[in-house]
Amino acid sequence: MTFRVLSVCTGNVCRSPFAAQLLAARLAASGVVAEVTSAGTHAMVGHAMTPEAAEMSLRAGVNPEAHVARQLTADMIDEADLVLVASREHRAAVQQVSPRASRRTFTYREFARIADFVAAESAADPAFAYPRDPRALVEEVAASRGLAVPPARPEDDDVVDPYRRSPEVYAEAERLITVAVDGLVRAFAATASGGRGAA
Repeated sequence: MTFRVLSVCTGNVCRSPFAAQLLAARLAASGVVAEVTSAGTHAMVGHAMTPEAAEMSLRAGVNPEAHVARQLTADMIDEADLVLVASREHRAAVQQVSPRASRRTFTYREFARIADFVAAESAADPAFAYPRDPRALVEEVAASRGLAVPPARPEDDDVVDPYRRSPEVYAEAERLITVAVDGLVRAFAATASGGRGAA
């Protein structure tokens, strides 16, 4: 079955669609088969991405034109193997809609941070078997949530909200998402090679 990822923010017009488009493109380029969609906790239903967010996608080499904002639903959450959110408040919102999804719901930066920990543990301990498929990686990251070193500040697991803010804030959101997505893709691509290259 196809590995399914759901990307979530507030309006579904900035962070979550850009992150979803970038993740989908880079996973595909790495040979990881996945379906990546997005939605918002308070979605601007029917709207396209903001012009600034669309430019972010274009700079990343992906086409933003097909995006239409959707409201998050329990069915969307329950169908996903992994739910990636922009911030801790979105993680809480997802868990409120579907409590059983808590184990597979992470902020983008949180998942990348813990996946780096998993990769380091695998490299340091020959007895530690790196997950061999994407769903197994999600399980291992979930199990390692309390073991990985936490961020210096809780908000360091979040991506800043650029909506109706300055170009500088959009640039920071773009940077944070891109770094996190690169970490995610590295981790998922490594599942096919037993962790080699993941650290």
